[in-house]
This record gives sequence, structure tokens and C-alpha cells, in this order.
Amino acid sequence: MTDTAPPRRHRPFRLLRDVVVVVLIALLVSWGVRTYLVRSFYIPSASMETTLMIGDRLVVNVLASSVMPLHHGDIVVFSDPGGWLPGAPDQDLVKRVIGLPGDTVSCCDAEGRVLVNGEPIDEPYITVPDGDPASLTPFDVTVPEGALWVLGDNREDSADSRAHQSGPYDGFVPEDNVIGRAFVIFWPFDRIRWL
Repeated sequence: MTDTAPPRRHRPFRLLRDVVVVVLIALLVSWGVRTYLVRSFYIPSASMETTLMIGDRLVVNVLASSVMPLHHGDIVVFSDPGGWLPGAPDQDLVKRVIGLPGDTVSCCDAEGRVLVNGEPIDEPYITVPDGDPASLTPFDVTVPEGALWVLGDNREDSADSRAHQSGPYDGFVPEDNVIGRAFVIFWPFDRIRWL
């Protein structure tokens, strides 16, 4: 009877080969998930307080921009449409979708509320001083096809669509610039929550 087991000197090579294959597969899966499913983002400013705080980390559904339709109130991450982040044009922004293609969005009615298609919207998430309207900057726009009108929840400290009405795209964000929809805060632990 002969021993068919490989010589012992080949076992370390097989182990190394298996480790390399596992690492390569893990990297490929990680790249695929990051590219096509989810990504994480860091919040560097106060423009979305108190919904999102400085230092929060989000998970963003990347499929939202290409497969699933966006809705009013969604929090989206998008690439700078041009001039929104002077000195840092390659950074991404996070804001809330207020107007979708075809919507007429205006501010404010007699009670200081934002109107979408003539109807006031409920915005329990906004941060404004008591008695102030939902926006100190008036606007009345119709969102073109393929674009969004976005506002920060911290209306007094957000350079959003209102602040860029004279810039590229007249303050609108091209839907092609949307990276994805934020759906969970995952860090810090005491702020973990669904969005």
C-alpha cells in the first residue's frame, strides 16, 4: 500500500495560495458591494442638524439613484454640481429632497411653510429659530426634468439649492449627480438609527 498524500513541503504553499485566493475574493466582493450596493459617508458640517450631526457616519444605498425612485423627504448624497463647495469640488454633499422633476417648490406661505405644488409640506425635521419661516430666502421654482431641489434641515446654516440659484444648474441638482439615498446612521453608537 502506497501513501498518496503530497509531500509535507507543499502544504505551506497550498495554505499561502488559499489565503491569497480568499483575500482576493473578499476584496472583489467588497469592491462590488461598495460600487453597486452601499457606501459610507462622513458628515463634516452642521447643514443637516439635528437629523445628522457633525461626525455622524451614514450608510448610503447606491442603488437608490439608478434602480429605486427617489421620494420627497429622502436624504441623498450627491456630487457637487459645480461651485457648491469652493476649494473642494471633488467632495460630496448631503441634503434632503424637497422637489422632484416637474414640482413647483416655493417658500413661504403665510404660516412660513414650504409649498410643493401649492400644498404646504410638514417638516418636523427642520431646525429654525422659533417664529422663523422654513426659509429666510424666498424661492419659487419649477424643478426641470432630470433634476432635484434640495434643502438642508438646518435652514439657517445650509448652503443648499436656495444659495446656488445663480450658479450652475440654477440651484438644481442633476439626478445623475446623486450617489445614493442615506438610510442609516451607523456611527457613533449612541446615534445609530434608521433615516
